[in-house]
Amino acid sequence: MTADPTYRGFALDAETALALLQWQAELGADEPCLDDPVDRYDLPERSPAAAPLPGAPRIGTPDAAPPPRPRIQPEEDQAAIAARLAAAAGNLADLATAQERFEGIELRKGARNFCFADGNPAARVMVIGEAPGEEEDLQGRPFVGRAGQLLDRMFAAINLARDAVDAERALYITNVLPWRPPGNRRPEQHEIDAMLPFLARHVELVQPELLVLMGNTPCMAALKQQGILKLRGHWTTAFGLPALPMTHPSYLLRTPAAKREAWADLLSLSARLDP
Repeated sequence: MTADPTYRGFALDAETALALLQWQAELGADEPCLDDPVDRYDLPERSPAAAPLPGAPRIGTPDAAPPPRPRIQPEEDQAAIAARLAAAAGNLADLATAQERFEGIELRKGARNFCFADGNPAARVMVIGEAPGEEEDLQGRPFVGRAGQLLDRMFAAINLARDAVDAERALYITNVLPWRPPGNRRPEQHEIDAMLPFLARHVELVQPELLVLMGNTPCMAALKQQGILKLRGHWTTAFGLPALPMTHPSYLLRTPAAKREAWADLLSLSARLDP
């Protein structure tokens, strides 16, 4: 009879051990460690290299100078790389490919799907959100969770929809970040900076008439400002276009009383489209 393998008093079968290993890998663990630390200063020294055998060919000469060490070039700024890739994109398909392959943002390693955009690219109105959530990450489309469903109802109230064929009544939707941040945390500034060239080129290729900046993150990206409760409802300029900051639908779900102000913003947008 053999004892069950245990780990600190808990039974550990093969299936549980594999599940724990997969869980740690998802958290970012990439190197196995022992239970006790290893003092590498206390390891035995390596034995000296053996002398060459008689008659073996000699590589180099004792008097030969060592080869020069390669000069280390400073790493190119990721935003500069993104700007170069974005500028080379001649259409939305090229831009999506370049952004998805861009390796200068760590979020891509933990996300399930790349979320580029949704809706009609010929739309007069382009909505810019913050980043994908859990449902968006699963489907690979922006604004499809509870907040996205509320967004659809909000814009339907002024006769705009992402699935409208008529460009006059269509919406085009994207996010500052195409990858979901872990735990739906707020995007960090360096992540916004890395994605900004792609966003600017995105707006340039779509050429909408008006922009809607949904939440603090798009305001930070496009306006270098935050404080959406003060910015909302005030028309401004972003990427050379008229832009209206609005509170994010997720905020409205948490704060239903703010829907009155969001409705006022929608009426302002509608009046701008149909003066």
